[in-house]
Amino acid sequence: MNVLIVEDEKSLALEIDEFLSREGFTVEHARTRRSAEEKIFVNNYDFILLDLGLPDSDGFDLLKVFKKLPNREDAVIILTARGAIDDRIHGLEEGADDYLPKPFSLNELLARIHAITRRKHKLDSNEINIKGFRINIQNRTVYYNEERINLTKKEFEIFNYLVLNKNRVISRTNLTEHVWGDVLEINSDSNFVDVHVKNLRKKLSQFALVDWFETVRSIGYRINI
Repeated sequence: MNVLIVEDEKSLALEIDEFLSREGFTVEHARTRRSAEEKIFVNNYDFILLDLGLPDSDGFDLLKVFKKLPNREDAVIILTARGAIDDRIHGLEEGADDYLPKPFSLNELLARIHAITRRKHKLDSNEINIKGFRINIQNRTVYYNEERINLTKKEFEIFNYLVLNKNRVISRTNLTEHVWGDVLEINSDSNFVDVHVKNLRKKLSQFALVDWFETVRSIGYRINI
C-alpha cells in the first residue's frame, strides 16, 4: 500500500519509512504542510501518517483541508507527542481514523494499519478467500488451497489491491498510484502495469481459471466476483 508520512522529525520519518518499506509498503515523505498539500492534491494514498506539530502549520489545519477534498478514501492516522484526551477527541472528530501518541511501537503502528484496512474493507480477519485463492494481507502471501504461489512484491500488491476493491473498475492510473507511489514520476505511456498484470494472471491461471480477473478496455482492471 501507498503511505505518505507527514513528519518534520527526520530521524523518526526515516525510521517509519524503513520499517514500512520492509513490510512491503511504498512510502513518501513530506516535512511541511505545504509539501504535504502538494503531494495530497496530486496523489491518492492508502494511509496518511500525520504529525500535528508541523513547522509551518498545525496538523489539524491540514486534516481539515484534506477532508474537504472530494472522493478521497485515504485513511489518516495522527502521530503526535500531544497526549491530551481533548487533542485525541478533536482529531477523531475532524475525521482521523486513528490517533497514536508518541513514542509508539512500530509494530503497534502496523497493527493499527491492518485493523483500519480490515474495517475499511469489512474483513473479519487478515485473510481473504476468493475462488480458492487465499490472500493474507498481513503476511503478504497467496495460496491456492495449500500450495503457495510465488508472486513478486508488485504482483502481490496488484492482486491484493484489486481484491480489496473487488467488483470495482480500477484504472491503470489509480493502480499505479497505490502500488508504485508518486504518479508524476512515472511515464504514463509505459505499459509496465499491463506487463505486471499479465505475469500475475499467468501465475494464477496455473492453478485455476481466472476469467473473473477482467481487463476493462481503455480503463484498467476489475476482480468481478
